[in-house]
Formats: sequence, structure tokens, C-alpha cells
Amino acid sequence: QVQLVESGGGLVQPGGSLRLSCVASGITFSIYTMGWYRQAPGKQRELVAAITRGRSINYAESVKGRFTISRDNAKITVYLQMNSLKPEDSAVYYCNANYGTHNYWGQGTQVTVSS
Repeated sequence: QVQLVESGGGLVQPGGSLRLSCVASGITFSIYTMGWYRQAPGKQRELVAAITRGRSINYAESVKGRFTISRDNAKITVYLQMNSLKPEDSAVYYCNANYGTHNYWGQGTQVTVSS
């Protein structure tokens, strides 16, 4: 059974930081592309950042220079360090694992950026 369990969300003031974590089980973690997506109310889910098995990284333009994705294969965990947070970063953040036709989602963690 595949499980992706996110943690680290919460309420933070503008300009603050959060680090999201996603622990995976039930997959051969090291071969999967791992990604973070987000979905705000009334909007489509969008890619925030992704890291391949070879550690190639892709960021959404809106988060470049502020967010950093990383993975630790030994800990079967992918991270998203979020700095200089803005109110428009508020959303439910989802962890994703993808390998060909195998595609899995976590349950999501809420990030709210507000003063």
C-alpha cells in the first residue's frame, strides 16, 4: 500500500518560512520523481517544484529563488523549504510521486500566509 504523508504546514506571517516534509512508503522511492503541488480555493492544482531521481529540479516561476526542494532517499523523504512566504502562497500543498504510469498523491497539508 502506497502512502505519502505530508507534514509541516501551518499559519505563518508574510516573509516567514516553513519546511514541508513528505514521507513515502510502499514505493521504491529512489526511482520516483517527487513533486510538490498546491491548490488554492477556486483554482486548479499547480506544480510548485519537482525533483527527479537524478536530482534534476524544476520550479514554478512564482517560487523561484524562494522555495527549495530536496530529497533524502535514505529517509524516503522529500522536503520543500519555503522562504519569503507571501499571502498568495496560501494553499493546500500536496506531495506527489511519479514513475511512468504510477502516480500517487498525499492527503495534503494546509499552508496559510497571513498577518
